[in-house]
Amino acid sequence: MTRIINDFTLNIATANGTGSQSANLIILNSIFEMGVPVSGKNYFPSNISGLPTWYIIRVSDAGYQAPGNETNYRVIMNKDTWVDDIEKAESGSVIIYNENVKLPIERDDCTVFGMPMTKMARGVNPKLSRMIANMYYVGALAHLLKIDDEAILKAVTNQFSGKEKAIELNMRAIGEGREYAAENWLDEVEHQVEAREKDPNSFLIDGNEATALGSIYGGVNMLAWYPITPSSSVAEEIIQWLPKLRNGEDGGATCAVLQAEDELAAAGMVLGANWAGGRGMTATSGPGISLMSEFIGLGYYAEIPAVFWDVNRVGPSTGLPTRTQQGDLSMLYEASHGDTQHIVLIPGTVNECFEFGWKIFDVAERYQTPVFGFSDLDLGMNHWETSGFEYPPTKMDRGKVIRTQAQLDAIENYGRYRDIDGDGICYRTLPGSGLEPILTRGTGRDEDGIYSENPEDYVKHMARLKRKIDGARDELPAPIIREEENKQVGIIYYGSMENVIVEIDDMLESTGLSVSTCRVRSLPYHSEVQQFIESHEQVIVLEINRDGQLFGILRKELPVNLLSKMHKVAYSDGLPPRAQIYSDLILETIHMEVSV
Repeated sequence: MTRIINDFTLNIATANGTGSQSANLIILNSIFEMGVPVSGKNYFPSNISGLPTWYIIRVSDAGYQAPGNETNYRVIMNKDTWVDDIEKAESGSVIIYNENVKLPIERDDCTVFGMPMTKMARGVNPKLSRMIANMYYVGALAHLLKIDDEAILKAVTNQFSGKEKAIELNMRAIGEGREYAAENWLDEVEHQVEAREKDPNSFLIDGNEATALGSIYGGVNMLAWYPITPSSSVAEEIIQWLPKLRNGEDGGATCAVLQAEDELAAAGMVLGANWAGGRGMTATSGPGISLMSEFIGLGYYAEIPAVFWDVNRVGPSTGLPTRTQQGDLSMLYEASHGDTQHIVLIPGTVNECFEFGWKIFDVAERYQTPVFGFSDLDLGMNHWETSGFEYPPTKMDRGKVIRTQAQLDAIENYGRYRDIDGDGICYRTLPGSGLEPILTRGTGRDEDGIYSENPEDYVKHMARLKRKIDGARDELPAPIIREEENKQVGIIYYGSMENVIVEIDDMLESTGLSVSTCRVRSLPYHSEVQQFIESHEQVIVLEINRDGQLFGILRKELPVNLLSKMHKVAYSDGLPPRAQIYSDLILETIHMEVSV
């Protein structure tokens, strides 16, 4: 039998609340410890316990991280999805199942392996047998895939750090599962794992934890939040890491953490903290941003720095709260009523989650405005490989803050909302400084901050706000551009689409189509994005939503002569993007344009 090494997809079907996540992460981490490129996707239900959950592991020497186009191994543990999971198994795939479920498996075209996992788990610990049963499929896969014992032990030890009894019980179950498979199953399967040289500095981390760490290094000193999937772990990780990284010299806290009564209250607290000169932030998702919109508008109009992280889930309404999407982009860019325009930072990797986590505070204070970090469930809650982060400079960018009377006296004709330098950014003082009175109005005012309903004052103020945000374009993170000699087709994309774009590129190249790519990392879009569009005959804007929201923003702001060459490819089903779907849609769109 021909062996296929380090190129397969594994689907594990269990029920939420059975402890399967620990088993799944042990498989993921043990393969990672062998130096093999691997990624994991957790498809979990939006309830506490009982509903079906799936964990998808992609192993790929090529570094592909999206779910594969076919599944090579299926572990079936959940009786509620038993029939459907079996029907979805591709011909020739391997099915591993728990015999104690006592449901039939009728697939003569698949390799089927059964094991009495629950019965065996009772022999280890009757009280914990429901959870320990999962470790038997870990052992089974370790045998079939040839996963190293040392890698398994390290993954188990890390998973149950400091819990010697748990490590002993789970290692026993994994060992028994491996032995059973070796004694009762065929040893010949097509796909296997083979060790590669591992970067000693590499580790796995999810985007939310990377964002949390970046926020701490960025100087956050007030976190106000209200729990909502999939953003809650941003706040939870900040809370967990603060005592280790940010305690004061006397052991006291250096960051206030407040769980508000709702998202609206959290937004108000963030504005209050930043108005007072602190670095306040919140983390939420689309429904939370909707509730925060009035305060967001106040921050924009009154020019108060603030940081909002949106970890996007599927909407509208409650939608699919534990699935992923890029459906909030338009809302963030123009959040609140009236004419608003906001700065949005869009990470596409865990390294950028960390980098933008600290950089976003500098941007908010430099431009004195709410700034959004835009992540999503796939990037935020799944694990990705990194070899370390780019740490911030020792000096923060606090923007145009006047701290002394001498600084104030040096500014001719100071006014809180007077544009002294012509860049749209005014100077501000902080409460308690003893300087000019702090005037922060959400109503009409003149350049000195005095209440005004004069139309000329309003027009002048709104024009300056527009000039200020537009002026940020080329100061924000520039796009990542990969140019090919053949410049006929360019692909613009953003965010977690980064984790599938290489595979999409390879699929398109196999059809004879060579493309250049441009990953947008901020709004308002950088001037290099327009240059990229100008240099290609056709441009595809690739998005994980229904309507093509970045496509709409670009069409609204680009010169009219560029619009005819732009086409959208937007698709969203709640799952992380799969390369085949988007490749097919791109080819279909290009062929339609050629035929026209």
